Amino acid sequence: MKCEEIREMMLDVAAGVGEASPVMTEHMRSCPACVSKLEDMRKTMALLDEWQAPEPSPYFETRLQARLREEAAQPRAAWLHWLRAPVLAISFALMMVVAGGITFFSSKSSTPPNAIVTAPPGTAVGDLQQLDKNHDVYADFDVLDDLQVQQNVEANP
Repeated sequence: MKCEEIREMMLDVAAGVGEASPVMTEHMRSCPACVSKLEDMRKTMALLDEWQAPEPSPYFETRLQARLREEAAQPRAAWLHWLRAPVLAISFALMMVVAGGITFFSSKSSTPPNAIVTAPPGTAVGDLQQLDKNHDVYADFDVLDDLQVQQNVEANP
């Protein structure tokens, strides 16, 4: 077994609640660290057995009861109770107004979902948008190229 599993069983053995299992005894023969840990636990348990809780003062109970009566007899600020609910209601309403305003103004500034966003020229997307937008003009460039070649042939026979 691993040392962690043995250490979980050590507390019962150190407290005297249970006895060491054969597996634990076998492990303790080969592991001096676990033996040391068990001895430390036994020493701690022995110290805890010797410890005595201090006795409370003979007037502790009397003073405690008197203090409780004093606290119960103190007048409470009743206006805090009726003030709490309206303050909470007003703060909640204010939060709702602020949230609504943020939603309203942020939706006006954003672009609609079907709007076409143009990319800056010189980027790949911008160049593709420019080609798509001016497709008819660029398609006529082939005609101009053919016309220029034909004029060069006629000029140089």
